[in-house]
Amino acid sequence: MAKYEAKTSSYKIISLLGQGFDGKAEVHLAKYLPTNEMLAIKKFDMDKIKEEAQLVEREIILTRQLQHPRIISYHLAFVNGPSVWVISSLMAFGSCRDLLSRYFNDGLPENAIILILRDVLDALDYIHKKGFIHRAIKASHILISATGKACLTGLRYACPMVVNGKWQKSIHSFPASTAGNLNWLSPELLEQNLLGYNEKSDIYSVGITMCELANGQEPFAGTTTTLMLTEKVRGCAPQLLDCVTFPRGLALESSGDCDSKSIENRKFSEDLHSVAELCMQRDAYYRPTAEQLLTHPLFKSHKKSMPLPDLLKPALPMSDRVAYNKDDVTNLDTINRLSQMEIYTCEWDF
Repeated sequence: MAKYEAKTSSYKIISLLGQGFDGKAEVHLAKYLPTNEMLAIKKFDMDKIKEEAQLVEREIILTRQLQHPRIISYHLAFVNGPSVWVISSLMAFGSCRDLLSRYFNDGLPENAIILILRDVLDALDYIHKKGFIHRAIKASHILISATGKACLTGLRYACPMVVNGKWQKSIHSFPASTAGNLNWLSPELLEQNLLGYNEKSDIYSVGITMCELANGQEPFAGTTTTLMLTEKVRGCAPQLLDCVTFPRGLALESSGDCDSKSIENRKFSEDLHSVAELCMQRDAYYRPTAEQLLTHPLFKSHKKSMPLPDLLKPALPMSDRVAYNKDDVTNLDTINRLSQMEIYTCEWDF
């Protein structure tokens, strides 16, 4: 692994990629000058973050502590004036939320969902065995590399299951600054009752994320928090929308827009529906672990799938080769012209 220097002069900022942390952090495309390597730099504005500074510290420490190929790598973190700079690998396709918003409004292809899901479960299995609950699984916290590797981010919301050297059967703490994650959280976590919750709450979030990747938006989007909580507590399980779960009659009632027509014409496999249902069972006891889900036939039957970058077309990764060879690339318009693609401001919430 390359040695990165903790000084701003070693990095050439090329463009703004997006924002995160509720607008209190910016993610930039940058070149590491000693090696010409393209990187992502996240700048936390500590003057804006203030009382949430402990979340930044937690995210940096835990992300660097958890070393796994399916978890985003933070190579270096250092202070620059009022900002904290975090140097990480460039994830050239951005987040899954970016892909949905930009290219796949009606949802990703099934094979792409399976490949992404397999990587997410691999990361979760590792996280859970290390004694942590992620508590923020969603499309914007899944980044895709140029080679099609999906990596989890968002570890500032994570909490330990090991307290004072003892593994806890349940946790009762509620994640801080979680307003943007409520739709993905499990019913037992949202209830905040005496029973608490455990790592199976992440499995429920995986199910919600599957719906988000398949349908183009997460379940309960646009509903009030109270209604969302009521539906989850009642055991209302969201579904992958296709011609089976969204019959033609319902589609016609929904005004016949292009989204409904797209749903009418697609059908997800029984295995994909099965995994989603397993993840979103109301009783956490009956949900499988991440390790158990990885043995599901869904993943065994898709070992010879096309590579993820091919499945994500027309989306294209940022062209590292162009950026490497063009020292005069200093603004977004130039990058757009040279790489023949559009780089857009988005939500890189990692």
